[in-house]
Amino acid sequence: MSLRLSTVILPVRPWHGGGRDQWERAERLGFHTAYTYDHLTWRTFRDGPWFGAVPTLTAAAAVTDRLRLGTLVTSPNFRHPVTLAKELMSLDDISGGRITLGIGAGGNGFDATALGQEEWTPRERADRFAEFVPLLDRLLTESAVTQRGTFYSAEEARGIPGCVQRPRLPFAVAATGPRGMKLVAKHGQAWVTTGDPKVFEGTPEQSIEALRGQVGKLDKALAEAGREPGSIERILLTGFTPERGSMLESVDAFVDFAGRHRELGFTELVIHAPIPDSDFAADEAVFERIATEALAQLGA
Repeated sequence: MSLRLSTVILPVRPWHGGGRDQWERAERLGFHTAYTYDHLTWRTFRDGPWFGAVPTLTAAAAVTDRLRLGTLVTSPNFRHPVTLAKELMSLDDISGGRITLGIGAGGNGFDATALGQEEWTPRERADRFAEFVPLLDRLLTESAVTQRGTFYSAEEARGIPGCVQRPRLPFAVAATGPRGMKLVAKHGQAWVTTGDPKVFEGTPEQSIEALRGQVGKLDKALAEAGREPGSIERILLTGFTPERGSMLESVDAFVDFAGRHRELGFTELVIHAPIPDSDFAADEAVFERIATEALAQLGA
């Protein structure tokens, strides 16, 4: 099974203070896709610089030619399907059809209350996500949409001319539970996971077993939707499983990690571009060697 290697660039550097260089480097190193988080800020970076995902991706599209670009992930926490659809359609146009939308239900971080709302419960987030994704799908594939929903509505919202990618840009849906998996199976061109939070502090073996269980749930959802298992890409956003402290220490360590996860059926691994003095600190030279050498060593 072939494997792709991608990266995620957190929007913490000013565009003219190293930000642009990172996106150009990602293309030069041969990554399949370069993603960014779509948050208002995130965890330990809350009191430091943090830039918007859509403007960052727009700028990245202007200085790259081949690299796919995307969010990992966008959520309903501070987005509305109507305005998001217009921004995505524009991004797809500017990039020449190189945008992937990573999308998830969101969490209880800083985004959850930044607009002044009460924090949603997990069930409320799932309810909103179940309405958000189908409406966004319609907005990106139909020229005019009117829909009245419990949480999201559209009134003759125009989506002209539509996406460059047809019928729309691909959705990479983050999900682990049964309701989310159904959304993946119905609307997704890819599935995203970070692993199982219950074993983030466990052993690599426990993490593999948890991921195997998630893959099984995905395959079941796909079968119920009448889709073949191979019809969907399987993306692991790394940096959260128990190996996060060791997998980027050497090319050999990463190849071992990648091989074990390829055996589970993952088709794309995403590694964080290093950020000094953070949870994503790593040796820049090793990161670049992984980008240029790891897949060849893996025979991918």
